Amino acid sequence: MTMGMKEHFDSRAFQEAYHCDVPLGAFCGAHGTVFRLWAPTAQAVALRLYRAGTGECLLEQVPLCRGDRGLWTFTADKNLDGLYYDYLVTVDGKTRSTADPYARACGLNGERSMVLNLSRTDPEGWSDDKAPPLPPETVIYEVHVKDFSWDPASGVPDAFRGKFKAFCLGGTTLNGDGKHPTCLDYMKELGVTHIQLMPVFDYGSVDEGGDPAEFNWGYDPVNYNVPEGSYATDPSDGAVRVREMKEAVQALHRNGFRVIMDVVYNHTYRRDSWLWRTVPWYYYRQEPDGTPSDGSGCGSDLASERSMCAKYILDSVLYWAEEYHIDGFRFDLMGLLDVPLMNRIRRELDRRWGGGEKLMLGEPWAAAETAARPGTVLAGKAHLSELDEGVSAFCDDTRDAVKGDLWSEGAAGFVNGGGLDAARLACCVKGWAGCAEGGAKAPSQTVNYLSCHDDWTLWDRLVCTGDPERRFQACPPALLRQNRLAAAINFTCQGHLFLLSGEEFARTKGGIKNTYASPAEINQLDWNRAWANRDLVDYYRGLIALRMRLPGLCDKTPEAGKRVLGVTAPAGNCAAILLDNTGDGPWKRVLLAYSAAGKAVSLPLPRGEWEVLADAASSFAWRKPRVVTDTVPLKPVSALILGQR
Repeated sequence: MTMGMKEHFDSRAFQEAYHCDVPLGAFCGAHGTVFRLWAPTAQAVALRLYRAGTGECLLEQVPLCRGDRGLWTFTADKNLDGLYYDYLVTVDGKTRSTADPYARACGLNGERSMVLNLSRTDPEGWSDDKAPPLPPETVIYEVHVKDFSWDPASGVPDAFRGKFKAFCLGGTTLNGDGKHPTCLDYMKELGVTHIQLMPVFDYGSVDEGGDPAEFNWGYDPVNYNVPEGSYATDPSDGAVRVREMKEAVQALHRNGFRVIMDVVYNHTYRRDSWLWRTVPWYYYRQEPDGTPSDGSGCGSDLASERSMCAKYILDSVLYWAEEYHIDGFRFDLMGLLDVPLMNRIRRELDRRWGGGEKLMLGEPWAAAETAARPGTVLAGKAHLSELDEGVSAFCDDTRDAVKGDLWSEGAAGFVNGGGLDAARLACCVKGWAGCAEGGAKAPSQTVNYLSCHDDWTLWDRLVCTGDPERRFQACPPALLRQNRLAAAINFTCQGHLFLLSGEEFARTKGGIKNTYASPAEINQLDWNRAWANRDLVDYYRGLIALRMRLPGLCDKTPEAGKRVLGVTAPAGNCAAILLDNTGDGPWKRVLLAYSAAGKAVSLPLPRGEWEVLADAASSFAWRKPRVVTDTVPLKPVSALILGQR
């Protein structure tokens, strides 16, 4: 690519000449089928039609007609529903084959696109499907489709293990014992409100027709608007993956969950993608010398600031929300996308579905610097103040304050021996809104978390800092107390709440920090461990249920931080935070006390009677609270939550 072409793509003249708002892709109906492709630099485009998604089954090849604004079209006079297709695109005299970057269905491994009448993939009752009502608080549970049900102990039939279908099954129990719920029923009992699915669009790092045990997290986009085939019972039929993902969403909705989709619009699996083959280099950022930008660590940063790339991302988000009834979007490496695009997505979701109905959250960072067009403001942590209050960001400040700096395996936070910074804990409770370090305008912009799919699980990190013998499978009481304390802090911070699936039962990956391509047996949810550590699970359950009853913590407004009435450090490695809890709840004030001390301390109480809502033994104490006055014992490495009526 010449430097002149890069400058041309970045120019206002190119945008004004070639920006195209016509719906792109293949659309079929009773009166025919239309194909539309945006390829402004092409000299010729041809359509190839096939009987199947793989093999030598070419039916026809026809040229597309060039139109205005870089648009190429072909209209067939019959309904081609069920046929597969690709394009031959000629640019600068070189012809490349490519699938349709705007495809909504595809064949095996996404190598050919599919013409599909989407209405025939709708499950029964799909038109009536809707998300459950918005809960008082957002509690997000991050799940990988294969992790969820791969363990044979899950009770899921072999044919559905690691598939979308597993989300449709109620009544699964541990080894089929009929007593200990797993999967869907387990999540219902836990009390989380949103299920965040790790990437479920078509990705390239797993062979859909290969070994079912092959594993990857899936942050390798190939077809952005098509579900991943390895999660379908028949990946060779493009309609099956579409139907089965809709069935999974429908089942989650029926069982009281909203569904968040983890989306990766910052890079593609390879730079030699359908986007690149259609319009070489347009969708990608380049350094000043023309080399590929690598802020994603994949050498294929998307140029979200260019108008047709922005349109592509916006249209994709709206498509998933409309066609699959997705309730929220988690943006991978949001710091590589631009602020105007993120705010535009927020506005459009609100316009179509109502303010706040669809959740938006993202990672406010990048893997490295990216070569965005000069003047582009990126949606990283430094620019949270320029993002809409309805765009939330993962809070690494709380994560690191609680368990230690992510980048150092031996670094400790408050719960595992790192010492006390009472002011820092107070900022955690405020969701860092108004705190110089965090940058959030309101708790609505904060996602509190202790672990996610990336890096060590919370349990593995506690083992790394607390057990010289690194016994990840063991569950010593000292580390279980640290885990409880960490959870109590996370669940008493203003902002949205997030946990990695299995965090609540001390999920371990054997101390492996990055399991993106580790065997499924390393990544899977261990359902035996979930029941072996039932006391810890119940502690999380109680915290979630209690949180719903504390409006002072659920407050997402810019004024929420003013509810923090005072912060004290009554003893070494102890902090107490007094909170205004006025609102729809029985307690007018709440006292949050955290201790990482090695011995019990006596906590002095503000005047009046206080009810114990949660302590070291139980997070369900609020069901039958005992009353305390003057002072209360705070046990070693524990949290205490008190309420005053």
